[in-house]
Amino acid sequence: MAFRRRTKSYPLFSQEFVIHNHADIGFCLVLCVLIGLMFEVTAKTAFLFILPQYNVSVPTADSETVHYHYGPKDLVTILFYIFITIILHAVVQEYILDKISKRLHLSKVKHSKFNESGQLVVFHLSSVVWCFYVAATEGYLTNPRSLWEDYPHVYLPFQVKFFYLCQLAYWLHALPELYFQKVRKEEVPRQLQYICLYLVHIAGAYLLNLSRLGLILLLLQYSTELLFHMARLFYFADENNEKLFSAWAAVFGVTRLCILTLAVLAIGFGLARVENQAFDPEKGNFNTLLCRLCVLLLVCAAQAWLMWRFIHSQLRHWREYWTEQSAKRRSPAAPRLPSRLIKRESGYHENGVVKAENGASPRTKKLKSP
Repeated sequence: MAFRRRTKSYPLFSQEFVIHNHADIGFCLVLCVLIGLMFEVTAKTAFLFILPQYNVSVPTADSETVHYHYGPKDLVTILFYIFITIILHAVVQEYILDKISKRLHLSKVKHSKFNESGQLVVFHLSSVVWCFYVAATEGYLTNPRSLWEDYPHVYLPFQVKFFYLCQLAYWLHALPELYFQKVRKEEVPRQLQYICLYLVHIAGAYLLNLSRLGLILLLLQYSTELLFHMARLFYFADENNEKLFSAWAAVFGVTRLCILTLAVLAIGFGLARVENQAFDPEKGNFNTLLCRLCVLLLVCAAQAWLMWRFIHSQLRHWREYWTEQSAKRRSPAAPRLPSRLIKRESGYHENGVVKAENGASPRTKKLKSP
């Protein structure tokens, strides 16, 4: 991990060297870009990495506001923030998660899941706060019609575009982290599934100019995932603490229903009533019946797949629980051994000496000699 004092050295640019120093390598690359801002010759290229591109001045009633649209140069900006995310990932792992896991003394399997949930709790918490702030300031929460009105939403405010670039950078950085973190082979397919699922949905909302709808759907999804990973962290700290899992199970189904309802309302009914219904990629318009059906099919299939996995896991947990309970009932109780009867002398004991009822010490009986 980054910034760790190591006693063992590895050959330069070997596999182990890259794995143990990937955050330091990323930090050097980011530092080179920041140094480029200091010189006039390289400043323009450095800004290409740091700031969102394709800004356009849009006239309003009072003045002009700067908006942005997407283009190929966004890939350069995403690449820069991938390295930023790798550095932040290493900092969270080094200074928070590793210190906590040492105190918990977890097994290898639980340690891997603890690191995964710890990283995702930090990401989901920051994303929920950021997403809620953007949706509230842009008026998407107070005016649901804005999710489909004036489509296509080609020109984005700075905070909306920057949010999407950072989201894409995070989920793209998760792919090499599977290699850097030496994730077990059994865990790789599961993690690849949800990483690709997030990338497809976020990139689809960004490229199809459905950024407003995607923002609200991400807010709902991230809130549920935050609750799940918090529940898993509390479970690793105390295995008897499963209250948050019950709360997550209740919220999970409601979230799936809300996402489906909002997607059908915005895409199936809202965009269907917009006057401008034509396929024009140059103007960013994808409001056709075929495109709407494909997007709805993708959202519904993803929610159905998540719900099926949830039901399958719940049934497995309940089956294991009832099997354990039935095994406890069938096991015979251990027979209790009868307590030994201790014959006590008449009177009572005081300071280890037997006293008679009248308070005097009883006389010892003399044995007659034969």
